[in-house]
Amino acid sequence: MKITKVGHSCLFIELPTLSLLIDPGTYTQVPSFDKLDLILLTHEHADHFDPDAIKKLLSKHKECEIITHAGMRKTLATFDIPSTLIEDGEICIRKRVSIERIGNTHACIHKDLPPLENCGYFINEEFFYPGDSFVVPQKKVKTLALPVAAPWMRLEECIDYAKEVKPEVVFPVHDGMLRPDRMTPTRRIPAMLLEKEGIRFVEMQDGWTNEF
Repeated sequence: MKITKVGHSCLFIELPTLSLLIDPGTYTQVPSFDKLDLILLTHEHADHFDPDAIKKLLSKHKECEIITHAGMRKTLATFDIPSTLIEDGEICIRKRVSIERIGNTHACIHKDLPPLENCGYFINEEFFYPGDSFVVPQKKVKTLALPVAAPWMRLEECIDYAKEVKPEVVFPVHDGMLRPDRMTPTRRIPAMLLEKEGIRFVEMQDGWTNEF
């Protein structure tokens, strides 16, 4: 299995019989591929889902199939993008490659935000990609894509998660927001929730001066 980290949480995976892309989002400049059989989507947050990028990919790869959960399917339908449903625990086989969905829920960003559906993917019984969650597959995992930076996690959690899964190897994902121009979640969400409580949120970036 050959894995290319396209950016943030977008991965391109090549196997002898099949190639697939996971979570092409707005944090990623999705390149052109010679071959693309599948797109797997974990959830509809923009850093994981860019409808324009997906439409562009589908225009080139006419037979490419999108596999995802029910909530994501509804979102895709609003863009006239077809998809195939996979349920939690279901295994689908494409070109002799197994793809199993594991998990249901996005990790909690804050209790005042509505829960969001998220699914992880266990590919070819060796590689696990959890999406935005720390769901633990009750299976032997060879390689784990490990989220390392997000509004929904602490670094301690990612380390403990890897210890619990016990893969042979991990590599970091979900780190695209560490760039200065991608801090929106750390600004928008606190502002939205705190201002409801009468607490004013004021933006401060490096080099800025405000009077308080």
